[in-house]
Amino acid sequence: MTIVYWQVDVWITVFLVLIIFVNIFGTLGYAEEEFWSSCLKLGAIVVFMIIALVLRVLWYNPGAFRYGFKGFCSVFVTAAFSFSGTELVCLAAAESKNPARSLPGAVKQVFWRITLFYIVGLTFVGLLLRSDDNRLLGSGGLIDVKASPFVLIALDAGLHGYDSFMNVIILVSVLSIGVSGVYGASRTLTALAEQGYAPKFFTYVDRSGRPLMSVLLIIIFGLLAYVNLDASGEIVFAWLQALSGLAALFTWGSICLAHIRFRNAWKFHGHTLDEIPFKAVGGVYGSWLGLSLVILVLIAQGANRIQLFVAITPPKGGINDAEGFFQTYLALPVVLFFWVCGFLWKRAGWLRTEQIDVDSGRREIDWEHIHAERERLAAMPAWRRLLNIIF
Repeated sequence: MTIVYWQVDVWITVFLVLIIFVNIFGTLGYAEEEFWSSCLKLGAIVVFMIIALVLRVLWYNPGAFRYGFKGFCSVFVTAAFSFSGTELVCLAAAESKNPARSLPGAVKQVFWRITLFYIVGLTFVGLLLRSDDNRLLGSGGLIDVKASPFVLIALDAGLHGYDSFMNVIILVSVLSIGVSGVYGASRTLTALAEQGYAPKFFTYVDRSGRPLMSVLLIIIFGLLAYVNLDASGEIVFAWLQALSGLAALFTWGSICLAHIRFRNAWKFHGHTLDEIPFKAVGGVYGSWLGLSLVILVLIAQGANRIQLFVAITPPKGGINDAEGFFQTYLALPVVLFFWVCGFLWKRAGWLRTEQIDVDSGRREIDWEHIHAERERLAAMPAWRRLLNIIF
């Protein structure tokens, strides 16, 4: 959709080749690509924020929370799709040499990136662009070559060339998303195969630590990008986005639930928190909060049998047909289908706390380094310890 801005179709192949090239280098390639693309994206967002400060504010018309609560809920699918992927930092940590050293800083950076660059950046977008602008994505047809709000703001401000600059940044982001998708999906598929939920040949990992068979399968799915050369490509894109958007909520809900149950099992088997090299700042309470918010979002999006807010009654009024409902809530039947398949295949359902094994497969931990780091932090003044927790 972004590349059509310059009337070029061959770039689908170019991007697919780039994604394959980066994944050839495994975790190293993923880490390097993420580092440099993140530097470029963060720099661009900083530039955008500076420009946004001096531009005209249009918040008063048509105002915030258009269409009320249903309008607010209707953006959850797109928002969840955009925010998904932050959990990949944990997958990368599993392949790092010393996750106890690298994971704390990485997790804190992800939090502040979301807070400062996602939240603040999108607040500026809301202040500078009308929500009923006919050029926005989905207001006319699904695809508009100038639909990015960052591009529209540049055009309205008369910043010649800045719109193309932001499109370049968007393309870098697209490449980053593709690389992350292949990295995360291939590792997840390999883990499923190791647990018996997928064919055993997906467990193959080469000497460099790359799950080649899993990477190959995910790359094959990348060929779906070529449907955009057909007139119905935008319809396929809408369904895929609907699937991935709510799937991200199910993923994060399961992560929060897994953390809660892990901590319960950890305590049940006689372990203490001192044996955990890195602990989440919010602890179990943070996971309960996250799980509760995910459930509330799913209810607001369409799960509540009493009032199916967005899935049945769209923000602009009327009643959704079957296609509209499933395009909003497609992930639910898909997730349930795979859960039922897994249950029938393994004949294993919900594990009781005493059945959860928290010891098998644990890797060696560099406790000497961890204890030295903890002693160094304990010797710091209170204000410095607080900054270390936050940053």
